[in-house]
Amino acid sequence: MISAAEILRRRDFRDVLTFTIDPAQAKDFDDALSFESLPEGLFRIGVHIADVTHYVTPGDEDDKQAYDKGTSVYYPDHVDPMLPERLSNFLCSLRPDEDKLCMSVVFTMNGEAEVLRAKVCRTVIRSNYRLTYEQAQQHIDAPEDNNPLAEALQRLHQMALRLRSQRMRNGALDIEQDEIHFVMDESGEPTDVYFTAPIPANHLIEEFMLLANRTVAEQMSRTGKPMVYRVHDKPNEEKLETLTRFKKRMGDNLPQSTLDMLTVRAMAKAVYSPDNIGHYGLAFDYYTHFTSPIRRYPDMIVHRLVSRYLLGERHRIGCDDLKEACRHCSEQEQAATVAERDAIKQMQARWIARHIGEEYDGYISGVTDFGLFVTLNESHCDGLIHIRTLYPGRFLDYDEKNCCLRVHPSKHEKGKGNSIVLTLGDRVRVKVVRADALLRQIDYELVERYS
Repeated sequence: MISAAEILRRRDFRDVLTFTIDPAQAKDFDDALSFESLPEGLFRIGVHIADVTHYVTPGDEDDKQAYDKGTSVYYPDHVDPMLPERLSNFLCSLRPDEDKLCMSVVFTMNGEAEVLRAKVCRTVIRSNYRLTYEQAQQHIDAPEDNNPLAEALQRLHQMALRLRSQRMRNGALDIEQDEIHFVMDESGEPTDVYFTAPIPANHLIEEFMLLANRTVAEQMSRTGKPMVYRVHDKPNEEKLETLTRFKKRMGDNLPQSTLDMLTVRAMAKAVYSPDNIGHYGLAFDYYTHFTSPIRRYPDMIVHRLVSRYLLGERHRIGCDDLKEACRHCSEQEQAATVAERDAIKQMQARWIARHIGEEYDGYISGVTDFGLFVTLNESHCDGLIHIRTLYPGRFLDYDEKNCCLRVHPSKHEKGKGNSIVLTLGDRVRVKVVRADALLRQIDYELVERYS
């Protein structure tokens, strides 16, 4: 129960149209949007973030656990939350038809998505709708007359398109990854795997979260006070040059997924730092993580810094050494990413083990001196074609610079026109020959290389 005194301390948005947009299975709603039309063609848009630090005090047990974990970890079949579920799924979660405390960024914007004013403040909200991405998309695709929610989503969608377009013009990288899903039977075994691609409703939320994160970083930078930034360094020049040459050589033959993978490999890793160097991938001079304090500890630190230095409150920060906190949180984030990736690979191996001997189409996604990695088109399962199974009796030459294997004719074959080049992006058909879930390994054999 939120006290009347606490509500009086805050800006009250409970009578303003407010909603969350999240995956269908989500329970920890840490962001919501509010929408109001103003005179003269202006709009007031609130990006409302769960006020986790109102409930978690620096140094208490929940805070210590959250700091140690650094982040929630999202496995295919369950979540290991950073905070106890009583906080992440109930007390802090912005559930519909419940009064909730938030840290918010309130924007006054025009129809061209230009920000005229931005105010960071503490608020109290009451979400009217808990939408899935698919439900929000239905309102975007088929607007209804005299439906305030549909009208708000339509307007926000148009503004998000402008925000996204501006980012791209400024040099932001346009890399998107499909999200993997597994269908499980009663015993917990995967019976099917499928992917969903981002839709405009995803972009709507993404753009306004990016705007809030950037705005908080910019306002904090002007105070000259300590801050935790999300930074992304420029790519390694040698890797970038290699990528550019390869793209020119392959042209339109390179699948988008392979191109995105190569681009990511050429990039530096984004990390947390008290020293701002900008965010190369987003093309932002200032950026931070403010919008997910339920699942990321750096966001909690940022909320405390904002409270103290931007809002002028006597809020304890709890992290005396921000550099060490940034290092720890960056390491925990990277460890979580590895754990999530390994869990997906293990689940894929468990699924494809049911399909030994079957054939699938895919493409070459990696070339090494010991074989070819192939990603299947539909399930995205990565597996290895070992070099010893490729064209027995022929000599194979690994060309690291050009990311390919050259298969030369054997001495018993006549002529020199039988050389084959296997390179990134090549379309192939493979047969599943082995799957080891414990080792997270899948082995294929080459059936056919499509020309």
